Amino acid sequence: MNAMQKNNPRKNLRNGMNSRERVNRAINFEYPDRVPISHAVLPAAQLKYGEPLAEILTEFREDFGWDYMDDLPENEFSPLYKEGHNADNFGTVWQVERAGICGIPVEFPIKNLENYQDYIWPKEFSSGPPSCRQYSGHMVGGVGKWYPRGAWITYFEQMQQLRGMENFFMDIAYESKELLQFMDEMLAFNLIWIDKWIKLDYDGLHFADDWGEQNRLLIKPDTWRRLFKPRYAEMFKKVRDAGMHVWYHTDGHINDILLDFIEIGVDVINCQIAVIGHDWITNNARGKVAFRTDIDRQHVMPFGSPAEVKEEVQRTFEACGGQRGGIIACGEIGPDVPLENVRAMYEAFLEYGTYQS
Repeated sequence: MNAMQKNNPRKNLRNGMNSRERVNRAINFEYPDRVPISHAVLPAAQLKYGEPLAEILTEFREDFGWDYMDDLPENEFSPLYKEGHNADNFGTVWQVERAGICGIPVEFPIKNLENYQDYIWPKEFSSGPPSCRQYSGHMVGGVGKWYPRGAWITYFEQMQQLRGMENFFMDIAYESKELLQFMDEMLAFNLIWIDKWIKLDYDGLHFADDWGEQNRLLIKPDTWRRLFKPRYAEMFKKVRDAGMHVWYHTDGHINDILLDFIEIGVDVINCQIAVIGHDWITNNARGKVAFRTDIDRQHVMPFGSPAEVKEEVQRTFEACGGQRGGIIACGEIGPDVPLENVRAMYEAFLEYGTYQS
């Protein structure tokens, strides 16, 4: 990238802007000094690599508070990451085959929608930063030491986990009055939870639902726009009205609805650039939203060479943003990613993401 420095970029890692200003400028397209860095580390990778991985994460410090937290002990993993069968706060049972890799839901508390009113929603969901880090750093406040980003709020996925994926897709197909009531109750639950988050000192709140497969959307775009878009818009409006950024994570081929998310208020989207297509991003979304990048974790990160990893970082940065901003540098680290590729990714974040003054 022509507007980026390539000479000893590491010396600029902590110079210039503080983290909070850097991230806000990147999101708002106001010329950050470099791309902000966000760690995304599966606990299984930490269990496998231990201190050598920790040293890399410390060397390439990120902008969201990772360094100010301790790792969550394995015996305190959430049901999504704890080996075995464990129930979450909603009553869904998760099966995890390997500690530190997100499992799958296998038992669902709402058996049918006809009598789902018997389901007792969780009475209390806490808000605020976790006691320890798991996957990424989430801190509150900070006076510039980090960008304070909180929450991990799901909607579509939470309803799947309450009903089971096949059941919920059948619910959508029939579109009964019970489904609409269920969706509205889930929305009401989330809005109450969001109310707790927006009272805290955050600059952004994080939402997440995976909407795509490798080559298509999970449901018809028109169905998504009719049933889901207005409900997301209501959640996002509450966050934006509180003066916070909306962060949204979604995997898969979401080309048909990505611009809809921008329309209803998403400020930062974390999507699979390689699945959507670098050229598609450049031609349709670059400059309209900030991207928390996903460096191809299906092919390049686990199976490519360090040189190929760096090429993929450069290609992704060029597709998503530039010197004005629009990029939050991130790539998921799983236990299948060689450490030399982890290092290459972070080196490329600085090589291609440190801007000239």
